[in-house]
Amino acid sequence: MIRWDLLRAGDRALAPSTDRSVARAQLADAVLLPEAEEHRRTVTEMIDAHPDVLLRTCLPGHLTGSGVVVDPVRGRSLLMLHRKLGRWFQPGGHADGDANLASVALREASEETGIEGLSVVVPALDVDVHEVAMPEGTHLHLDVRFLVLAPEGAEAPGNHESLQLAWVDAGGLEQLRPAIDPSTRRVVRRALELGESFR
Repeated sequence: MIRWDLLRAGDRALAPSTDRSVARAQLADAVLLPEAEEHRRTVTEMIDAHPDVLLRTCLPGHLTGSGVVVDPVRGRSLLMLHRKLGRWFQPGGHADGDANLASVALREASEETGIEGLSVVVPALDVDVHEVAMPEGTHLHLDVRFLVLAPEGAEAPGNHESLQLAWVDAGGLEQLRPAIDPSTRRVVRRALELGESFR
């Protein structure tokens, strides 16, 4: 039986760390679908091979943490239309030296949605490696993904990083334009399913 723990800001389990073994342990504990296992292996290899993998200056690729924000009572998830990339994603961002990726996911979800009172569920529910093309060059994001729970009826003012925010249920995922990528669809569907147990 998988134990899912709910952590709120200020919990000692979310304390920042510069020790990449913390990220490696969170990666090992992640409860993944079979199609994400290859990503777990890739990220583990990158953590072991690159002492600077927590920093965005690690040019081959670097760790990120993201949080799929779910309102479990209403059965919906909040996605953002990313300003720079022009695509729909869950909130997330660079580790920037913090190996506690659950903490990174909660921080980024709070900043990018503007929702107060979010909480993060551990262990992680997805891992994804994807290429990001930016003006400064193309690199890999090694993304460890967590379910983040929103209070019922939460409003999301967002911030400057998104062009738009949208609450969607499982059916609404297919209505988004531009269409979401398979990786985002996978993690949001998984988060919505897991979110039902927190109603």
